[in-house]
Amino acid sequence: MYVWTCLLYVALCHSPTFSQGVFEINLEHEFYHLTSVMKNGLHAALQPSIDIPAPHDLAAEHFKAQETQVHEDFEMQTFAGPVFAHLRSSLGLTEEEYQHSLSNGNYLQFVSNSKSKADFFVTNNKRFFLKTQSKREVQFLLSNLQAYMDHLEKYPHSLIVKFLGVHRIVIPNEIKKYFIVMQSVFYPDERINIRYDIKGCEVGRWTDPAKGNHIIKVLKDNNFEGEHITLGHQKSWFVNQVKIDTTFLRGLNVLDYSLLLANQPLHRDELEGRHSLANNTVCTTNPTEAHAPCTIPLSLLDENSGQRPPDTTDCGSDQRQHARGETTGDATPLQEINCQATGTSTEMELQEFHNKHCRLLPNFENAIHVLDGPQHRYFVGIIDIFTVYGQRKRLENLWKRSRFPGRAFSTVSPPAYSQRFCQWVQNHTQ
Repeated sequence: MYVWTCLLYVALCHSPTFSQGVFEINLEHEFYHLTSVMKNGLHAALQPSIDIPAPHDLAAEHFKAQETQVHEDFEMQTFAGPVFAHLRSSLGLTEEEYQHSLSNGNYLQFVSNSKSKADFFVTNNKRFFLKTQSKREVQFLLSNLQAYMDHLEKYPHSLIVKFLGVHRIVIPNEIKKYFIVMQSVFYPDERINIRYDIKGCEVGRWTDPAKGNHIIKVLKDNNFEGEHITLGHQKSWFVNQVKIDTTFLRGLNVLDYSLLLANQPLHRDELEGRHSLANNTVCTTNPTEAHAPCTIPLSLLDENSGQRPPDTTDCGSDQRQHARGETTGDATPLQEINCQATGTSTEMELQEFHNKHCRLLPNFENAIHVLDGPQHRYFVGIIDIFTVYGQRKRLENLWKRSRFPGRAFSTVSPPAYSQRFCQWVQNHTQ
C-alpha cells in the first residue's frame, strides 16, 4: 500500500540537514551506504543508454531484457532497460539529465507510514522519487509493462505516475532490494502549500494537520471536506482522463490507488500571462481521439501580449518546458503540433477549442502532472497501482463490511473502487 503520508516531527529538527520537511541522507544517516550504492549503480546502468539511443520501436525482447552489472562491492540489475529509456525519451527527458539527477548529491528521505514498510527516497533536486518494492510488485509491473506503455502512448497525458526504471541492488551478505524510479508528482514543490492523498473513501482517511513550519503532512479525503479542485474549463478534460485511467487500472484488477493532489496560488505574473499560449502552453489531442491533431486558434492568444503563433515547423521547439517533448499517440512530438491560426475571434471558436478537451500545459518541466485553474496551480497524479484484488483482499473486504457497515472503506472490488474514485473526482471538481 503506497501512502505518501509524510510524518516529520519537530523533535527531529536538530539535524543540520533538516529542510522543508525532508532529511538529507548524509554520512551519519542509516541509509547512506544503501543510497550511495544505488547512486553509483544507477550512474553506471544508465551509461549504455547514453551511448546508444533508445529504440524508436519496441520489440518483445525489450520488455524481457535484463542486464546485470557487477561492481566491486555490489551488483546492479536493470529490468526492461530499453523500454524505460524509450519512455524517458518520449517525455523529453535526456539520459544525461536523468543520470545527473539520480547520481548527483545526497538523496533525501521521507518518513512514511506506508504499511508495506518500503523505503522512500527522492533525488537531491526533488525531481525523481525512488521506492523499494517487493518482488511480487516488481513482477506485476513488468508483466503488465506492455499494457502500461500502450496506455501512455494512446493517452500521453495520462495522470498515472510515470515509472522510469526498475532495478535490483545486491550487496553480498547484506542487502537484496528491488526498487523503482518514478517521476515525482510534486515537482517543483517550493510553493506548494498543501498536499493530499485521495482514495475516495472515508474509513481511516483523516490526518491531523501539521503543527509548525517544519513539518510536511499529506492530508487525506476527510481533510478535503468542503474543498474543491477549481479548474474552470479544464474540468471536463480532468474528469474524463481520470475515468480513462481508472478504466485501465480496473482492467488490471487493481484497487487502492490514490490521487496525489497539491496546489499553490498562482502569482500575479502567472495570472497575467496565462493567455499567452504561444509562450506558455501547448495542447494535446482529445483524450477520446488520441490521433487527431489539435490546432490552437489565433483568437486564444492574448490580444495585448503581442504574441503570435510560431511557425508549424518549430512550434515551441525552443521552449524546453513545453511538455518536455511528449508525444501524441502517433509519436508526433508535441512541439510539432499544428499551431496555425484558424480564423477570427469568436465565442463559438473558443468554445469549440474548450470542448475538444485540449489540455493547456504551463511553464513547467513537470507539466505532465500540472493543471492550472483560474486562481491555483494543481499537481495531480495517480499512484500506487500494485494492489491486486486477490483472495487476501476479498477476505479483507468481507471483514471490513462487518467491521464498518454502511461506511466507505478502501478494500472493495476494482469496478466499485474505480466508480467511487471517479465519482469523488466529479463531485469535488468545478
